Amino acid sequence: MTTNGHVSGIETGQDAVDVYNAKSVSEIRNALAKLHQKEASVTSQLDTLITAQKDLQRELGRLDLFRVNATAQASKARAVSNGMLSDAASNARRISNSVKQLDLEQERVKATLTVVEQVGELKACVLGVAGSMGAAQDWETAATYLSRASKIPSEVINGPFAARIVPTAEVPDAPAVTLESASESLCNLFLREFDKAVKDSDGARITRFFKLFPLINRSDVGLDVYGRYVCQGVAARARNNLNAGTGGNQSKDGYFYANALTRLFEHIAQIIDGHGGLVERHYGPGKMARVVERLQVEADLQGGIILDTWSDERRIDRQLTDIKSYAFTFLVQSFMPAQRGSAGTPRANSPAPGRTSEDESVDMKQVDVLLNEMTLMLGKWSLYSNFISDKCRSPTSITEQPTPMPPFLVNSSLMKKVQDKLISPFNTMTTFFFRRSVEKAFQLDEQPSDLSLNPHKPLNSNPPHVTSAIEDIMYIVNKVLQQTLATSQRPVVANIIPTLGRVLGSDFIGMEQRKMRDESYPKAAMQGQLPPESIIVSFLVLINNLDVARDYVDQIVRARLEPVAGSPHRPLDDLFPEPGDAESIVATLKSFSATFSEKTNELISDGVQVVFHNVMKPRLRPILMDAFRDTDYQLTREQLQDMAQEMDGDAETTDGLSDEVRMRFQLGWDALTKPIGRIMTERTFDQLLTIVVTYLSKMIEKRLWTYHGRVNEVGAARLEHDVNEIVKVVVKGQKYSFRESFLRCNQICMIMNMDDDEWEESVGSGGDFADKLKPDERVRARNMVKETSQY
Repeated sequence: MTTNGHVSGIETGQDAVDVYNAKSVSEIRNALAKLHQKEASVTSQLDTLITAQKDLQRELGRLDLFRVNATAQASKARAVSNGMLSDAASNARRISNSVKQLDLEQERVKATLTVVEQVGELKACVLGVAGSMGAAQDWETAATYLSRASKIPSEVINGPFAARIVPTAEVPDAPAVTLESASESLCNLFLREFDKAVKDSDGARITRFFKLFPLINRSDVGLDVYGRYVCQGVAARARNNLNAGTGGNQSKDGYFYANALTRLFEHIAQIIDGHGGLVERHYGPGKMARVVERLQVEADLQGGIILDTWSDERRIDRQLTDIKSYAFTFLVQSFMPAQRGSAGTPRANSPAPGRTSEDESVDMKQVDVLLNEMTLMLGKWSLYSNFISDKCRSPTSITEQPTPMPPFLVNSSLMKKVQDKLISPFNTMTTFFFRRSVEKAFQLDEQPSDLSLNPHKPLNSNPPHVTSAIEDIMYIVNKVLQQTLATSQRPVVANIIPTLGRVLGSDFIGMEQRKMRDESYPKAAMQGQLPPESIIVSFLVLINNLDVARDYVDQIVRARLEPVAGSPHRPLDDLFPEPGDAESIVATLKSFSATFSEKTNELISDGVQVVFHNVMKPRLRPILMDAFRDTDYQLTREQLQDMAQEMDGDAETTDGLSDEVRMRFQLGWDALTKPIGRIMTERTFDQLLTIVVTYLSKMIEKRLWTYHGRVNEVGAARLEHDVNEIVKVVVKGQKYSFRESFLRCNQICMIMNMDDDEWEESVGSGGDFADKLKPDERVRARNMVKETSQY
């Protein structure tokens, strides 16, 4: 009890104190009850621990058993490793080392056998070369032995083993010395025999010895001597071609030198094509490039002779001097301010009075012939350059991609000669030829005959009605553009086409503008009168000139950009195969067409505005006033019927609607537009009508607003009818796009004729039932009839 009490006192603390401090039986009983509860709890915990201890001891026993078994297995494993596996590993290492040593020995044996075989081959070659070059003089066999010897590594040939084995009493020298001596001797022999065959023109012997140079390791020598041989043929052929034209009139033919240059290029191309296979077969892929490079040197010489002779014969420098000194007097004087008191066209002819004829200073026919010849030369040079570039293509390059020009061709003297003798003069002469042609076209310019604004007078010429200069100038534009592209020279195109644009913009468009401003400006002699008919016609023809020229240029350019099947024009990709050239030419052509179109459009718009303000606008107001003359829109239906009866029913219909306004307007409208329309081109006339119709719609709208308070319900219907009839007259001929200009007028008339319910519904819906009118304008239109309906 003491022990339990001691334990309880330790565990419960305050409970033990309570037992000892109890003052009554009940307090003692309560303390004892608490102590019994604590005892039961501690006992239960101890029982649980004892039970768990048994399970733990059982698991520990099993672990001890496993440890014993594992220790036994580890001991056995160590015994196996230290016994059987150790011996096996040692044997494996020994076998592996033996195999490696055996492989090394085999490789050494093979290398030794190879050297022995190579030395044996070397000895056979040395003896074979010596024997073939002796009494037998079998050059092919000797060259074959040298070729076989060239395949033996140099370290074998120069090695000590070969130095001991190969030399014999007949051939005592070291193998390398023997082979080099034999190769040099054969090379000299082959050169002599090759030259002999060339002198004898023996093609079979030439080919025989040419094929032997690669066998004796003298490919460069063979290619050089062969290049020299073919160049002799090129030079001889070129001299014969030039000599064929001396002493007679052939040298004066327009294409003699162009044909001579063409034959030179064709001969070289034939040599390259015909002999390229032989060279590539015996000398290896890409070796023909060396011969081509040697041929180019000869081409530089012979081509330079042709171009120099051509330049001297055609007196190109004198032509260029005359061209650069030409003053273009007619064009210059044409742009000078006109003198007062002068009438008509004061500068119809060039040159100025008192000056010797400037036209005779440069022979245009001769310039044209020279340009044609230079075009042919440059085109052939381009084909030749592309051919050489293709033949010098690296064997490893991609076939589909264009080949850039080889450096030896880019830096060749013939390339520089072409630049100085052909390209530069071509650019200068083409610029002069085109500008002089424009000048001459204006000098000889003639108006189309018998043009009149009288619709009853027939027109003798066919539309489009333009002056003679347009077709002449556009023909030259097409010719010059064709020549320029035919050269296949991107620098030429990059120079000429922008120059064409500048000349057209300054001289052609400038001349048209000056004539429109100074010679044919439609201005009335007196206030309130129309300009003279001849001036109006001349001004309209000048507008046609611009429109037709714009179409011509667009068609000319499009024919080159998009050649159709059967077209004489070659695709730009064929003419300019160099990478990026075709794309550059396309951009240049598009820029040329767009710039010219922009300039002509601007001047056409200005001209159309002049026609509207000075010819059409002054007549529109009288036409509209006459159409609505004596028209009263306040009459009742009974009054209209009375008027119809007085006029035998001809003026008014049963609905009170009259066609009198339409007929009067149509009479004036046709008299205004038809004479102009039959002279102008369709596009420029539509452009003019667009301005006229826009102005007419504003006039009608303004007139509609003047009827405020002067129209009743019957009159509103008549007014809408009259407006619709006028619109029908204007859009007649399927000009339905002009209806857009009259939408405001139509909506004003529509609101005037709405029923009250319809008006209220439209206003209440908030929709855009008259979207061209502002809200206050809709109300204003509605009140036009509403106020009069009260009377």
